[in-house]
Amino acid sequence: MENKWNLNNKTALITGSTKGIGKAVAEELASLGATVYIVSRNPKDVDDQVNNLKDQGRQAFGICADVTKPEDREMMVQTVKENSGVLHILVNNVGTNIRKKVVEYTEEEYYSIFNTNMHANFMLSRMFHPLLKQAGEAAVVSVLSVAGLTHLKTGAPYGMTKAALVQLTKNLAVEWAGDHIRVNAVAPWYTQTPLVAALLEDKEYLEAVLSRTPMNRIAEPEEVASAVAFFCMPPSSYITGQTLAVDGGFTINGF
Repeated sequence: MENKWNLNNKTALITGSTKGIGKAVAEELASLGATVYIVSRNPKDVDDQVNNLKDQGRQAFGICADVTKPEDREMMVQTVKENSGVLHILVNNVGTNIRKKVVEYTEEEYYSIFNTNMHANFMLSRMFHPLLKQAGEAAVVSVLSVAGLTHLKTGAPYGMTKAALVQLTKNLAVEWAGDHIRVNAVAPWYTQTPLVAALLEDKEYLEAVLSRTPMNRIAEPEEVASAVAFFCMPPSSYITGQTLAVDGGFTINGF
């Protein structure tokens, strides 16, 4: 029987893939046989990650780009088109947060979060649509957050953008089903990444997080990456429009 638990001969692009969850996703997809495009704003980080994967015998390309800039998004599409001609997997992973009370945000901070978390993902999905459609069978997976599903002790704009992407996932799943593009999302709870390292050093806050998490621990990036990989592979071929909480049970309790 053919083993469908692989990504052999597939091409994948992962945004924000030099650190944290994005890095783990890139490594997971590459280990399953995919050729991966590493995307980040820092050229050294991109080179290091590409070289790391190549040293493991994986296939990888690097793109230094800021997903919030229209010209960089266009460059990303052209690079994939010229090098591969097609895209089987798009992982929208880039995200940022500024933790403040609603009345404390500057307008610039507010729009910055929306541009990074929501607008960039919307535009990239739309721009890569022709290459995904051309693949014949393709998958889009967005890395969201349980902040889009329930209230957290974090910034409102962050939760708003993640909730919007839950709805975008549903809409694209319906619109693109006829193009054989499946669209899903994963919503992690706190994960051991540079983005939250300082926050989790607060022992009182960490204790509050763990007390509401049935599995009583913080996730590892590889655990989120495994869920992303599942949505990219043939075994999930009848699943679309879904958001899977990778949260150790947190959303059962909430804060």
